[in-house]
Amino acid sequence: MHLLRTERDLGYMSRNVVIFAAGSRGDVQPCLALGRALIQRGDKVRVLASTRYQDLIETAGLDFHHLPADPTEIIESAEGQKLLSGRSNPVAFIRSIKKVLQPRIAPILARTQAGAEGADLVLAPTFSFLGVHLSQYLRVPHAIIHFQPSQPTSMFPHPLAPAARFLGSLGNRLSFDAVDLGSWLVCRQFINTWRRESLGLPALSLLEPFRRVRRAPVLCAFSDTVVPRPADWGPNVHVTGFWHHEQPHWDPPRGLLAFLDQGPPPVYVGFGSMKTSDPEATARLVRMALRRAGLRGVLAGDLATSEEDMFVVGDVPHDWLFPKTAGVVHHGGAGTTASALRAGVPALVCPFFGDQGYWADRVHSLGAGPKPLPALHLTVPTLAQRLNALTTDTTYTESARRLGRALKSEDGTARACSVLDTLVPV
Repeated sequence: MHLLRTERDLGYMSRNVVIFAAGSRGDVQPCLALGRALIQRGDKVRVLASTRYQDLIETAGLDFHHLPADPTEIIESAEGQKLLSGRSNPVAFIRSIKKVLQPRIAPILARTQAGAEGADLVLAPTFSFLGVHLSQYLRVPHAIIHFQPSQPTSMFPHPLAPAARFLGSLGNRLSFDAVDLGSWLVCRQFINTWRRESLGLPALSLLEPFRRVRRAPVLCAFSDTVVPRPADWGPNVHVTGFWHHEQPHWDPPRGLLAFLDQGPPPVYVGFGSMKTSDPEATARLVRMALRRAGLRGVLAGDLATSEEDMFVVGDVPHDWLFPKTAGVVHHGGAGTTASALRAGVPALVCPFFGDQGYWADRVHSLGAGPKPLPALHLTVPTLAQRLNALTTDTTYTESARRLGRALKSEDGTARACSVLDTLVPV
């Protein structure tokens, strides 16, 4: 290994790494952190993502490849709102996903194939077993990326199937296969057509992808301080720590700096790419709750203008802003959860769907914030009460600071790079 690294330092060896990042910003940013770490070691990195994140990716020094899918536009569409409304019903949820994907998946797969050409290593999430197909097509290794604990275990259920915990350890373990099977059933017809007609590969049976994916290397892009590693995860599963991306070349607006200096630390409120059925009403509700709690606010969004006690922001790096706040109210995306915990400030999570409920429970269980308040249950009185607890209960502040110190001591991207070095020698 020492000899290989010496050769690489001399410029003799380099890998072409392709990272599939079709999700929201919370999915893209960790990939940028890993990509920058790989580039610093001499690799070439291409990120497949929505055009919405092109500037973010290219500013980080990575090669960008466009995918014809914008998660924010999907969430805001009529189909996306139906997807959110069916989140408590697994059958309705799967049907909604299929309706959302059907007109989009063929062009996504075509662009994915084009973007993966020339790769020596493919990194992708489990959904639709994309890494398996590209690995077979290109005849190169692949690794799975998990932003939440999606690897089968008997210790807890899949984050998307929390009710399975009532069935005990067996139910927990089977919930992971059920979620993966559901996604495969949604995509199997489209994927197998793509395999035959574009990749020149045979169609896969119902269970064949499971046999391949369960043996693949797994990079869990979260910390075992937040998610203790289950004892039944195999040696192919690597809990690396969160992949933290610091956005370069960013200067804070003067108005925001002035607002922060004019009073006590505010509370940040932002729900990422999530949208309620009436965003304007939600914005009014948030302002009223903050004022009832006697708090200043920094609000993410574009539905209203700033006021004396409320400052509206657009794209502000969380790692810069969060440490300057008294607390953070967010939707529970994996990336935002990691940023809030790393900042050492307490958080109130208002989950919408997906794995957000899991992260909301983890934040509360770790003592870093009050009981979660699902977005469906947002009212002025309930939010004001949670905000009071968030900013006055010192146990939340102390726990958040302790977690922040622990997470800042970790280097998740370095650990991930070490794992990848064993797949394609450097």
